[in-house]
Amino acid sequence: MSELASYAASSANSRGRRYLEAAPDYRSEFQRDRDRIVHSTAFRRLEYKTQVFVNHEGDLFRTRLTHSLEVAQIARGIARALRLNEDLVEAVSLAHDLGHTPFGHAGQDALNECMSDYGGFEHNLQSLRIVDELEERYAAFAGLNLCFETREGIVKHCSLDMARKLGELGARFLSGQQPSLEAQICNLADEIAYNNHDIDDGLRSGLLSPDQLMSVSLFHEHFQRVQSSSPDLPGRRLIYETVRRMINALVCDLIETTQSNIARSRPETLADIRLAGKLVGFSSAMREAQHEMKRFLRENLYQHYQVLRMTKKAHRIVADLFSAFLSDPRLLPEEYRDRGDQPRRVADYVAGMTDRYAMKEHRRLFAVGEI
Repeated sequence: MSELASYAASSANSRGRRYLEAAPDYRSEFQRDRDRIVHSTAFRRLEYKTQVFVNHEGDLFRTRLTHSLEVAQIARGIARALRLNEDLVEAVSLAHDLGHTPFGHAGQDALNECMSDYGGFEHNLQSLRIVDELEERYAAFAGLNLCFETREGIVKHCSLDMARKLGELGARFLSGQQPSLEAQICNLADEIAYNNHDIDDGLRSGLLSPDQLMSVSLFHEHFQRVQSSSPDLPGRRLIYETVRRMINALVCDLIETTQSNIARSRPETLADIRLAGKLVGFSSAMREAQHEMKRFLRENLYQHYQVLRMTKKAHRIVADLFSAFLSDPRLLPEEYRDRGDQPRRVADYVAGMTDRYAMKEHRRLFAVGEI
């Protein structure tokens, strides 16, 4: 690994942890954060939380766990090329989806509606709540006691009212400052991963076809190149090669555009990064190509009738569970009862469920003959 840039985040310039701890032996502070995330209960649950397709629909579709690993791989490569902190981007990438509900965005939307009178629900803030409070693994403190920079990267966005409640962590939203470059990388690595892998899963499921995707300029360009260079390539390998090349094109564009932005801004310290505008980004042409891909996925995959059918079921399951537990907290496990803010504790319980556990709990509560 090359020497870090002077404006990269590091153990030396970190704002530290909420609770003072001795420096780790043989690891950096951000390596310790990554390790704590990997060993957390919430991280293990990601294996059975969905991206687009619900967990029981097939073993080969992305889950929140495989997505998080793919984001970490993309983000580390970008960070290395830019001489930024790979351990920090890995920690943020692995933690960014810890707060997701079962059933992906359908579950989040349902839980946010349920919590509308109690402060709402947002998965980034739930991820922060998990690492700050809900994980119970250490004698000296609740949560994982992660570094400020890791926690900052988890909170990609929030309302101004919430920012005021977050104190130092929310100050940048109020002042218009930026997070570290490592946090900015994770945000776009997430976008690169889910757009391209939703295309892959959409094709695998049969809900999308290559012919449909030819209307997406980035897919059309690389699909045609692969066909031209390897005309006898079988279908699945043709798709894999196309997606691989799209990811590579996006990553290279992001690295080169960011390098130009940094050279123009000429930061020297991490403090300079916070005062600059957003420096990590795509060229205008690639940004438009990304937007085109997102529009296509929204119209053709996320709004596909088969996906919408499961979305409606997921919405009902989450809403039913929340209503049942809130109306009678005796139905909850002991540790989720009577903690002062019962609606938030119910949301913690429901949000922490995997897809299959949520369906099982729903059957237990509402299906005749289930226990």
